[in-house]
Formats: sequence, C-alpha cells, structure tokens
Amino acid sequence: MCATCGCGDAAGVRIAVPHDHDHDHDHGHPHEHAQRPARAAETITIEQRVLAKNDQLAERNRFRLARRGILAVNMMSSPGAGKTTLLERTIRDMAAARPITVIEGDQETLLDAERIRRTGCAVVQVNTGAGCHLDAAMTHDALDELDPPEGALVFIENVGNLVCPALFDLGEGGKVVIISVTEGTDKPLKYPYMFAAADLVVINKTDLLPYVDFDLAACRAYVKAVNPGAEVLALSATTGDNVESWYDWLARRSVP
Repeated sequence: MCATCGCGDAAGVRIAVPHDHDHDHDHGHPHEHAQRPARAAETITIEQRVLAKNDQLAERNRFRLARRGILAVNMMSSPGAGKTTLLERTIRDMAAARPITVIEGDQETLLDAERIRRTGCAVVQVNTGAGCHLDAAMTHDALDELDPPEGALVFIENVGNLVCPALFDLGEGGKVVIISVTEGTDKPLKYPYMFAAADLVVINKTDLLPYVDFDLAACRAYVKAVNPGAEVLALSATTGDNVESWYDWLARRSVP
C-alpha cells in the first residue's frame, strides 16, 4: 500500500499503446511502495520519503520536457467531468497548429485511449490497477513510450479522483482541474487541496446550466477563496461554447 494516500501497490501498473487489434503491449516497472506502518510518526516519515522521491523524478521530467520545448498539462477531475471530451475537441481544433500527444490514466481498460487514438493523436494508456493517481515515475515511463516531438503539447489525463492526484508532481507545466455543473457548486470547498494546486479551473458542461442547480458565480467565488491565483473558465466541451478561452490559456502557458 502507498503510505501517502493508501492506494494499492504500483506493481500492477501497466503502460500500453492502443492498437487496431486486440493486443496490448504492457510495460510495467518496479516501483517501491512502503507498507503502511502502524504508528503515525512512521507513517509521516514514509509519506515524506515517498513524496520526496516523487518530486526528484518530477524535476527530471520537467527538465526533460523544457529542454525540448514541450508543454505538459496535468488534467485532473472526478470521474465523468468531461476530461476526455475536452481533449477530443482540443485535438480536433489544435492539432494542425501544434503536435499533440496524450497520456491517459485509468485504473483499468483502454477505453479512453481508444477514443483519443481515433482522433489520430498519439496516445499511451497507463493503467494503475488499484492505484488512484499517476506519479512522476509512471509519467516518465509513459513519456519514454510516447516520445513526444519537440514543441509538442502533452496532455496527461489523470485518474478520476479529486484527492490523491493533487499530491503528486508529475513534472508538468500546468495543473488543470475540471469540474462539471452536474457535480455541485461547493466542490472547491469540499476538495480544497485539489483546487489549491490548480493553475486553472475549468467549469465544464455549461450547456446543462438550465437543467441543474448550479451557481456559477458562487463556484467561482469558492475557487478564489481556496486559491486566489487560479484562473477560472466556464465552457462546454460538447458544444464548443467558450473553448477559445481554454485555447488561449494553453497558448499563454506554452514554453517559449
């Protein structure tokens, strides 16, 4: 078990490239996860070691990406917020101007990676098994498999979870939290660590606002209360409403 978040042993992690045929090429890697200690002091010590090791690997990832002018964006949300739909639209609208590659994180299946592959975009799937987040080591191995070209955008679609992904630096150039109007206005207050880590908060599925009880102004205020420096964009990945603001944010975030 992971001492930091209590998730499962990463020995079950698999990295695969989706293909037209039913055959996965898995690339597992050994990864040390300490057993959960009984005493609180020991738990904190191991937790610090896990995060310190992750941060070292994240810095290597960051240097590697910056050296090649690659912007990596870590996209985090609860399940069903619309990350994959937003990625599909982004690839369709932006791929002609800049190379885009995707790392997909899920506990199981290649379903989201197959959706991305159908856009014509290069993608690898990281299946975390019992794990509830991607970490810097998984990202490193996925980048090895993906080998994004210079100047590319790399989208990292993290495992659907509003808790653990906030703790793990992947070496990304930007953290994006996506929520949908179907989830409730108070999400930033319920999951403050996730929203405090965000560079950008995307409020998705605005096309459903007439049909749900969601206060857009209040949600913006809650985000700012937790993280005054975060930008907030409201859009619909389905209809395309205000996605230009998302593309503008990516352009401003890009490595020179």
